[in-house]
Amino acid sequence: MISLKSQEDLEMLKRSGHILACVMRKVEKNVSPGITTKDLDRISEELIHEQKAIPAFKGYKGFPATACISVNEEIVHGIPGPRVILEGDIVSIDLGVNYQGYFSDMAATLPVGKIDKAKASLIEITRKSLEIGIQQARVGNYLTDISHSIQSFAEAAGFSVVRQFVGHGIGTALHEDPEIPNFGPAHLGPLLKSGMVLAIEPMINMGDWECLILENGWTAVTKDGAPSAHFEHTVAITDKGPVILTE
Repeated sequence: MISLKSQEDLEMLKRSGHILACVMRKVEKNVSPGITTKDLDRISEELIHEQKAIPAFKGYKGFPATACISVNEEIVHGIPGPRVILEGDIVSIDLGVNYQGYFSDMAATLPVGKIDKAKASLIEITRKSLEIGIQQARVGNYLTDISHSIQSFAEAAGFSVVRQFVGHGIGTALHEDPEIPNFGPAHLGPLLKSGMVLAIEPMINMGDWECLILENGWTAVTKDGAPSAHFEHTVAITDKGPVILTE
């Protein structure tokens, strides 16, 4: 069942999203050659607690960290550790917060120093695919209008769309109905209504769309070893159009 949020719910979710966006901007400033993914995780947790919020991911189904940090061929759910980030890498940071029982979720992929043109294009196309998906998050559209717009744009640019992981509803739980694929035909699924809140998150690969899960049970990597990028916002559907809560 897809829950419709009240105006009070939306105000609380907006506060949660604002906290998360502020944390993300500060974490991004620390992404540089020589830092470890564990360092970024520590910084993320400290910043979330400073905002009187709770890390949404830590302990969720046993996930051991505050941030999911995925480097190069890692798609999502990278577990922070001793890995040193190097010049030329691309780093995806996925963060969530719980603020007074209201959840928000966002992700961004960042270049580390100077990166090659192919990686830069991958990042830009993934970022734009999220923007295009959000534009479809409107009252009266169907859920898969979001999905189809993302897939069409990314594939037209020569990239592939991850099938195994999808976006999701969000609110008083980190993951709620509905699931939001980043691929598929348009005009299917439930009609979008005012009060729905969605975490829209395209994951786009430079090579093939297939992925593998590492032995840690969490980290997804591209099957062919090609780089992957990931962007995400928490978005409210309103009568006036989509509102990004994680800005």
